[in-house]
Amino acid sequence: MVQVRIEPWREGDLDLLRQLNSPDTRKHTGGPETDEQVLARHDRYVHFADTGQGCMFTVVLPDGARAGSVGYWAREWRDQPVYELGWAVLPAYRGQGLATGAVRAALDVARARRDRRYAHAYPSVDNPASNAVCRKAGFTLLGETGFEYPPGRMMRANDWQFDLTAPPTDG
Repeated sequence: MVQVRIEPWREGDLDLLRQLNSPDTRKHTGGPETDEQVLARHDRYVHFADTGQGCMFTVVLPDGARAGSVGYWAREWRDQPVYELGWAVLPAYRGQGLATGAVRAALDVARARRDRRYAHAYPSVDNPASNAVCRKAGFTLLGETGFEYPPGRMMRANDWQFDLTAPPTDG
């Protein structure tokens, strides 16, 4: 597995977000967004940490290449405050364990906040790669659920839960 680190999203990551906005990368999340939507998303990502509600990160390789994104944000799920996680990796870097490493790193950051018991991820039931990331990162599958994403579109998703109060493992 390639070593990966995460860095807070910055102004200079707009090109990466545009690359991640491909039909292949967004096929399980409603398809590509318009450039206006990408610009708005980028602005949210840059300023997200300022809200105190979560953080978006760039997935960075040892050589400095920016290979994807990962993040967590606060939400209510079944009357409980949780963090939701999401991630994406550019096609050229898939299959190397980058998403799993980045998700584990984001979970460590969320765990250090000590303000939520659980983190959840909701990959489409038709997305075997993201479901495998959840399994490898130590989430527990709670089952299928209806999930609205993007806003206005219901999808069938797996509800994966991670206990942020459990001791870290060396997975």
